[in-house]
Formats: sequence, structure tokens, C-alpha cells
Amino acid sequence: MISQYVPGDSTMHRLPAGLKLLVLLSIALIVSLLPAVWWASAGLLVVTVALYALAGPVLRRLPAQFWMAKWIIVFFGLLILIFQGPMPALVQTTRFVTLIVLAGLITLTTTTTAMLDALTRAMGPLRFVGISPERVALTLSLAINAVPVVSGLSHSIREAQIARGTPPSIRAYVLPLLVMTLKYSDDLADALTARGVG
Repeated sequence: MISQYVPGDSTMHRLPAGLKLLVLLSIALIVSLLPAVWWASAGLLVVTVALYALAGPVLRRLPAQFWMAKWIIVFFGLLILIFQGPMPALVQTTRFVTLIVLAGLITLTTTTTAMLDALTRAMGPLRFVGISPERVALTLSLAINAVPVVSGLSHSIREAQIARGTPPSIRAYVLPLLVMTLKYSDDLADALTARGVG
């Protein structure tokens, strides 16, 4: 598994992995229930910056986290702008990207082992219905770790296209992103198989 973890002794680093995951889930649920107004998105941004501030040296990574997601912002925002208008585009894009950045904060301040342990404990009751908590925990952990990875891939793709002078288009962006994401998935599957997982 590719880990984004940055060692540190900040407040966010010391918080239990389970609590951080619960906060991320709670914020995602709250965001889905909030009205599509600008102040809700502004509040979410403030919360995000505050949480990064609690992460000590990881705070320096915040601009890079948004920068890596800039092409997601552009294309996601354009799609919503075309179909729903400017305000929904601003609000929904801000929500989506901020949740990506928050997921990045979790991976930057939580070791893979701690995340897996927390998820396994949370999924413990599934054992009574014949479902392996370990497998579910691994799947969720992989999904959370994949968010910043895919964001980074999207950034790399668009930067390469700009260097080659490729004009922006959804097709020229989405197809390479799909291919690189599938390759990342294959490499990850090979790594898990080599470790006897799956």
C-alpha cells in the first residue's frame, strides 16, 4: 500500500485514528445535509484550515493539496457550471475538493497500520454476519489512501498536457486519468498479492 504519512508529533498526529476517521465521516455527512449556499462552503474551508493547523508541519502541505486538485476543480466546476449554474458550481466544487483535502489530511497524519486497526475494530460486528472485518477495513483504507493519489495523478496529467501544448478537453483529461488510475490499481493489487492479501 502506498502511504502518504508524514511523521510528526502534532495534535492531529496524536489523535486516535478512529476519531479522525469519525470526524471525516461526520463532516462528509454534515456537508451532504447543508444547503447549497456560499457560507456553508466557506465554513467548511475554515474547518479544513483549522484541522490542518492542528497538524503542525503538515500545514505546509495544505497549498499543495489544493494545487494538486486544481484540475479536478476546473473540470468538475465546469460541468456543474454548464448544467446547474455558477452558485451550485462554486458550492459543490468547494465541498468536493475540500473533502478530498480532508481525506488527504487523514492519510498525512495517520499510519496505514493505525488506520487499518481502527477500521477493523469498527467493522468488528460484521463478523457475526459472516463478513470479514479485516477485508472491509482494508478496502476502506485503500479507498481513503487512493483519494490523494488520484488527485496527484490528475495534477500530473494536466501538467504534462500543458507542457505538450495540449488544449484542455474533458476527453483528453479523463482517458489518461482512467488509464493511470487503473495502472495504480493493478500495481496495488500486485503488491497486495505479493504480501498474501486477497
